[in-house]
Amino acid sequence: MHTTDSTPTTNRRQFLGQLARGSGTLIAGTAVFGQSAPGVHVADDSTIRLALIGCGGRGTGAVMNALKTRDQGPIELYAMADLHQAAMESKLTTIQQARPGQTNVSPDRMFLGFDAYRHAIDCLRPGDVALCTTRAYIRPVHVEYAVQKGINVFMEKPFAPDPAGLHRMLRAGEAATTKGVNILCGLQCRHSPARAALIDQIHDGAIGELSYVQANRLTGRRWMGSQGERSNQLLAQLQFGRASLYWVGSGHMVDNLIHQIDECCWIKDDWPVTCVGMGGREPYSTDCGQNHDTYSMEFTFSDGTKAMCGFRRGLNARTEFATWIHGSKCAAQFSGQTHAATVHMFKDQRTEKDNIVWTPAKDAVSPWQYEWNAFIDSIRNDKPHNEARRAAYADIASLMGRAACHTAQEIKWDDVKNSDFAFVDDLYNLDYESPVPVMPDANGQFPIPGGPGWKEV
Repeated sequence: MHTTDSTPTTNRRQFLGQLARGSGTLIAGTAVFGQSAPGVHVADDSTIRLALIGCGGRGTGAVMNALKTRDQGPIELYAMADLHQAAMESKLTTIQQARPGQTNVSPDRMFLGFDAYRHAIDCLRPGDVALCTTRAYIRPVHVEYAVQKGINVFMEKPFAPDPAGLHRMLRAGEAATTKGVNILCGLQCRHSPARAALIDQIHDGAIGELSYVQANRLTGRRWMGSQGERSNQLLAQLQFGRASLYWVGSGHMVDNLIHQIDECCWIKDDWPVTCVGMGGREPYSTDCGQNHDTYSMEFTFSDGTKAMCGFRRGLNARTEFATWIHGSKCAAQFSGQTHAATVHMFKDQRTEKDNIVWTPAKDAVSPWQYEWNAFIDSIRNDKPHNEARRAAYADIASLMGRAACHTAQEIKWDDVKNSDFAFVDDLYNLDYESPVPVMPDANGQFPIPGGPGWKEV
């Protein structure tokens, strides 16, 4: 990662914090800002500008949550970047209708192309936020550039599809700490007060000695058919491959279950040392993507405690979306459907509604809103907030699980953390004409994990 030494020692995050607090040192602070970085534009108000990079559903949702923090001070969507003009225009209309008066995106700040992220970030000032919400394959590149420019970052999950990308993310996080740049990640459940209350109960011994954690995300079938000629087009792979091609977005297990895997690590206040697993496809599968249909993983932590995590997409199968904790005294529920803060403690090991003995105060807002409230507060009030390392480590644990299921081998933490494997070697030079990194066979089937020559760690 290329960095610069020109970042000001007093940045716009501090400037905004002084404005928000009505600091008596504002004039002095402004003078220092000007002396440190005469080329940096300082606004005459405390407006935080947002640049949306990747105009999909997750990015749009993140913008909505960010704009809802307006009670802390003015905030607006200022720039957009995407590979598709129609996506930008559609999502801008959606945001304008939902949050009137909070969009200030002129046509010359709607950037198209593989280098659009640079132009959108260049529109921002220190104290503003770049929302990096594209497919995971390019996330580290975007975050690196924002940090280099001294711009705060929100980054969606997954954070990279391979170990090499996560190394880059870790280095970007270290650079952000040095530069005073704040980073928020899309693992929003750690901002839930109800979940934090149960963590406190666990630490106080309420459930006894922790026996094991169980986290499942079991849903309906989602197979991808043959993409025909589109299979050999880079833009098409980026569209249909978010959950179906590993180089694009890590595959559907990591894309979804990373939340529950991170919850297990939060509960344990640790990261797993090993993982074993198994998985496979449904009989007679016609899915042309790369995913297994079933993933079953057993993570082991340094004290020997286990976390069992399951992911499945099957036809007419039982569904579940929850994280459970079992201790020597009783069981507890930590999370529920669609990341709801469904948090309870039970009288014993029976996890039925009629057996609940304790429930914390209900979360007032969604975990997505809690995380943005905290993040904007950190920017306005000069509080360090950097989730890059935690995000990358949650992804390392998720890649451990993926590799364990694909290879049928025990995967150690260091196997992933020390690996330099990358699905794509040169992310900087991708363009509309670049060849596709992976190709299907004559039937449209993309390479399935575990076959000859398969590698991901």
